[in-house]
Amino acid sequence: MAVADRGEAYQLRALLSGDGRDFLIRNNGDQVEAGNLDGKTVGIYFSGHWCPTCRWFTLKLAVAYNELAPKGFEVVFVSSDRDEDSFQSYFSEVPWLAVPFSDADVRARLNSLFKVRGIPHLVILDGSTGRVLMDDAVKFVGEYGTEAYPFTPERLSELREAEEAAKRNQTLHSVLATSSRDFVFNSNGDKVPIAELEGKIVCVYFSVASFPPSIVFSSLLTKVYEELKSKGEPFEVVLVSLESDELEFEEDIGRLPWLALPFKDKALQKLPRYFGVRGLPTVVVIGPDGKTLHGDATELVEEHGAEAYPFSAEKLAALERARQEAQTLESILVSGELDHVIAKDGAKIPVSELVGKNILLYFSAHWCPPCRLLTPKLVQVYNEIKAKDSAFELVFISSDRDQASFDEYFSGMPWLALPFGDERKKSLSRKFKVQGIPSLAAIGPSGRTATTEARRLVDEHGAGAYPFTFERIEQLEREAEERAQAWPKELTHQLHEEHELVLTRRIGYICDACDKGGAGWSFYCDECDFDLHPKCALEPDEKEGEKEAL
Repeated sequence: MAVADRGEAYQLRALLSGDGRDFLIRNNGDQVEAGNLDGKTVGIYFSGHWCPTCRWFTLKLAVAYNELAPKGFEVVFVSSDRDEDSFQSYFSEVPWLAVPFSDADVRARLNSLFKVRGIPHLVILDGSTGRVLMDDAVKFVGEYGTEAYPFTPERLSELREAEEAAKRNQTLHSVLATSSRDFVFNSNGDKVPIAELEGKIVCVYFSVASFPPSIVFSSLLTKVYEELKSKGEPFEVVLVSLESDELEFEEDIGRLPWLALPFKDKALQKLPRYFGVRGLPTVVVIGPDGKTLHGDATELVEEHGAEAYPFSAEKLAALERARQEAQTLESILVSGELDHVIAKDGAKIPVSELVGKNILLYFSAHWCPPCRLLTPKLVQVYNEIKAKDSAFELVFISSDRDQASFDEYFSGMPWLALPFGDERKKSLSRKFKVQGIPSLAAIGPSGRTATTEARRLVDEHGAGAYPFTFERIEQLEREAEERAQAWPKELTHQLHEEHELVLTRRIGYICDACDKGGAGWSFYCDECDFDLHPKCALEPDEKEGEKEAL
């Protein structure tokens, strides 16, 4: 989050007043003199009813405002609504002041002055001095709520330092308790002291009862929970419900067998941030010593069930070894009656016909520009490998948004595919830890994973990377290093005479001479982000000749 120049200061009355107006308004029509803000901590809040993120943040800001207003905190709403009716509808829902919607000049001036490029946007000023304390406190308030007051950079530093110290000295009590609560609830509504959970492995389960993925996962976690409890394992689950509907919350804890934090408990403000929760459902595992064993064991539970217990590094490593040793192509690509892939003409190809071949799994989509850039190169690589080895195949795994997009994209591919919308895509993405597309995973003839980094290998070595084994990769790396030994470490080039180009290892780039993608070695200018393929950099005369011929 950006912090404004601490030397910047404004006279609040002049800042918020307009021609013939020196007051702000409340939603009941009352006028409040702008001078009444002197001595307060003031938030100038740029927002609009049409903006979903604004409406979400407004709820959080309102909670903070109601608690902090008695301490001298005030908010002034600067509307980005498109008409008076929308402004009035939105303003009627909030407890703070506003610049009248009719004063478009002041609203525009404030947006320009504070360089508002998007909403919500919250500027914090010291009403005593007029100094800007923080030029956008949305993230700060969203993460820390009332704890953020008085919204200064010093307070932000204090909170972050305290959070880091809490992680270093973490206990189960420090995670689950608050200053006014040292218990959790069971499904009957009875209080269970947190002290009774000490020494156990505790899964802190972040969920929303009405969210479909949470519904599915809760059913799976229930089976794991009941299996471990029946064996007498020292194990517990504590639900951290982010549900906004209290009735949904009560129904959820009533049907689930584990413990829970109270509805809208204060701990709910800090725990998602503290554990870096990025999506739902999420399961954080706390060990017997109160330290975090696993930041998100959701996929482990989905893949291994109760076998993942006790979620230790040793157990997880053993599971991974066993999985790799047992892996076959059919265990990867067959799920129940889904035992085939498809050709472009729609023909079903049994997975059994691919057993014993080298397989590339290509995670891609037509809407993805890097995918569309890679696919033509991959077609060339595919055809080169197939010409030399028929025991090779590629399977397209689509992230397209509809059947028509899938059909259009697949029509330009010479290989096989999973059918559009196939449920195996989810398990394959999880298994190969696909975080983004395009992505390529290589499977050897035994059915075991050769590499999940095949995209990089194709970028760097093309068809020469085949069969994508560790031994082949090592050989290619040695050859690349040997070639690089003969190249200059630095050079100048007529296409970039401003700076020397330095021989650099690059994950991926576009050559500024031939406009083709590259990876591995580049002659690179970091200051200008300028790349040349070694061939383009070392053979300028040849390249110039090619351009003249064109």
